[in-house]
Amino acid sequence: MTPLILGVHGLANKPPRETLSAWWKMSIIEGLVKNCKLSAPSFDFQMVFWADLLYKNRLHTDEDFPFDSLYNKEPYIEARTGSLKTYRDSWRDELQRKPLEFIGDSLDAFRLRFDVNFLSDPLLNAFMQDMKLYYDNNRKIKNRQGKPELVRWAIRDELKSAIREAEGRKIAVIGHSMGSIIAYDVLRDLGQTDPDLQVASLITIGAPLGWPLVKSEIIKERGYDPRVRTPSIVTESWMNYADKRDVIAVDAHLADDYEANDGGIPVTDDAIANDYIYPNGLPGFHKSYGYLRTPEFSQYIKEFLGL
Repeated sequence: MTPLILGVHGLANKPPRETLSAWWKMSIIEGLVKNCKLSAPSFDFQMVFWADLLYKNRLHTDEDFPFDSLYNKEPYIEARTGSLKTYRDSWRDELQRKPLEFIGDSLDAFRLRFDVNFLSDPLLNAFMQDMKLYYDNNRKIKNRQGKPELVRWAIRDELKSAIREAEGRKIAVIGHSMGSIIAYDVLRDLGQTDPDLQVASLITIGAPLGWPLVKSEIIKERGYDPRVRTPSIVTESWMNYADKRDVIAVDAHLADDYEANDGGIPVTDDAIANDYIYPNGLPGFHKSYGYLRTPEFSQYIKEFLGL
C-alpha cells in the first residue's frame, strides 16, 4: 500500500475542509518541487478536520465581503522567489535556549522572549480559547453522531477513526499548533486501547507541547504513566519542527522534555525558518503553510514517501 499522510490542523476557525486540505497538500507539493526538485509529486493526503465541531460557520474567501468577520485573512499564498531557505544554527541559539529552559516553569517566558504580554497577543488568545475548551472537564459538544461528548474526546475521535481506517498502511501524522496536542494525545490513547496499531511518523510543527501547562495536563490525564514521552505506537520517528520566532512554539526543544518510547524512538528537534507572509505584509511565523514547505520538512517527507 502507498503511504498516507494525515494532517491535523491547528487553532481557531478554518476555511471548509476541502479548501484547507487542498492548501495543505499544495504547500507540501510546493516544498517538494522547489526544495527537492521533484516533478509533479503524488501522494495520499487526508485532512483530519475538527474546526466545524467548535465553530458554526467556516471562513470564506469571497472578495466582495472582505469586511466580514469570517473573511479569511490567512490564505495559502505561494512562497516568494528565494524565500525558502534552510535554517542555519548559530551560537545565539544555544544562548537563547538556556534561559528558556531555566524559566520553563513560567509563562513569563513569553514576555521575556518577545517583550509582549502574552495575554494581549491575538494569536495566543485564539490558542488559549481553544485550549481552554479542550481541557474543560465539563464542556460538551455534539460529536459526529450528534451525541453530547466532552470537547477533547469529540475532537480526538476524528483522528482515531482516520488511523484505524488506515490500519496496515505506512502513516505519518502531522499535527500543527493545537493539532500537535490532539495528535500526541490520540497516539498515546491508541497505545493503550489499540496497541497493535502502528504510526510510522509523528511530525509536529509549531507545537506548544513544551508548555508546562500542556505537559501537566498530559501527566494528569495519564496517571498510570506519569511521563511525557514518544507515544508507544510511533515506530520510526517523531520530528518536531519549530521556528524560533513562533510564539506558540516558544519551547522549540521538546527533546529536553519528552523521553523516548519503549521502542527507543526519541523526539528529534529541527529548527526551521517559516517564510509565510500575510496578505498585509506581516510575517506569519506560526502559519502551517510556511512550515509545510520548508526545506527540512520537504526532505523528510520526500524520504518518508520514498520519492
